[in-house]
Amino acid sequence: MPQLDTSTWFVTMFSLITTLFILFQLKFSSQNLPQMPTTKIMKSTKTKTPWEQKWTKTYLPLSLPQQ
Repeated sequence: MPQLDTSTWFVTMFSLITTLFILFQLKFSSQNLPQMPTTKIMKSTKTKTPWEQKWTKTYLPLSLPQQ
């Protein structure tokens, strides 16, 4: 059975990876990205709920005084 000649694989793989790297660099460098992104100020809306009108307190079993 003949042996597979692998002497050209290094050059082939190296050129493939180099070409892909250059192509991706060109692709990403051609995109326009914002230089200084600004934050958008969100206006918070306050909703009225019934339990905000009165004072309530929840007593947890561990927060009760010990006897």
